[in-house]
Amino acid sequence: MGFLKNLFSGGSAKPEKRYYIFKVKCKRCGEIIEGRVDLDNDLSLSDEGNSYLVRKGLMGANRCFQQIEVEMQFTSDRKLIEQQAQGGTFVE
Repeated sequence: MGFLKNLFSGGSAKPEKRYYIFKVKCKRCGEIIEGRVDLDNDLSLSDEGNSYLVRKGLMGANRCFQQIEVEMQFTSDRKLIEQQAQGGTFVE
């Protein structure tokens, strides 16, 4: 039984941060919308091949229906380089 316990016991290493969480404020209604980027699945390789890109469309829960388009660029080790938002602004 000790073998199975050692085999299936969780490792002590911390998992890497998988999601990049951000907030955007709608220019029309002022609602703050939270979005997230899955750093393992959402990123696409850029044309240059040395960075990753992601594009997200966000819409709030209010009856505003304003779509906010977010574009982000990440380095090859998944650190944020640049971010742009159309229809809203980023909030810290």
